[in-house]
Amino acid sequence: MTSTTTNGGARQYHYYPPPSSSSSSASFRGCCCCLFLLFSFLALLTLAVVLVVLLAVKPKKPEFDLQQVTVQLMGINPSSPTAAAAAATVSLNIRLLFTAANDNKVGIKYRESRFTVMYRGVPLGWGSVPGFDQPAHSVRRVETAIAVDRVSLLEANAADLVRDASLYDRVELRVVGDVGAKIRILGVTSPGVQVSVDCTIAISPRKQTVINKQCGFDGLTV
Repeated sequence: MTSTTTNGGARQYHYYPPPSSSSSSASFRGCCCCLFLLFSFLALLTLAVVLVVLLAVKPKKPEFDLQQVTVQLMGINPSSPTAAAAAATVSLNIRLLFTAANDNKVGIKYRESRFTVMYRGVPLGWGSVPGFDQPAHSVRRVETAIAVDRVSLLEANAADLVRDASLYDRVELRVVGDVGAKIRILGVTSPGVQVSVDCTIAISPRKQTVINKQCGFDGLTV
């Protein structure tokens, strides 16, 4: 940039260098650095607060138990009247009532859980429990229905099913499922905790009722 002045008839030229962009770039970088440090500090502060609260409340793992099983229908139809049937079909309609107990000082958020009913390792059907939020120090009951419509079993499984039903009036089924939950503290959700539920129920086909039930937790994973 130049300018012209006149001094006693003599013309003088003055040169003004353009404003340097290095100072503005340095200022911008400094501002970004300050913002990054600020956000990092706030994130670390939030994490520290959450950790302190976790140590204070000492959250426990979720308690999710199969409380009751109601048999509405159980039908077994062998392909032949003999005990050594080569094939058989089973129809089943049961309702599972679960109890979720939260003894923590904070709430728990459950995601949708799926449960499968099996006979000797063969899946027969499944049911699901919708996700829900559970407040602190509360007990909630949730239920699901599992309907099996003429599922075919072959060879050894069919023979075992017919024998168990006709000779012993006792058919053992296994109910398995994974229950996922997260603990909510100050609006922050903790990492997921998963508990594997494993239950064995014995049903009397003649009485159409449950005669025995044993449940447990197969493991706890984070």
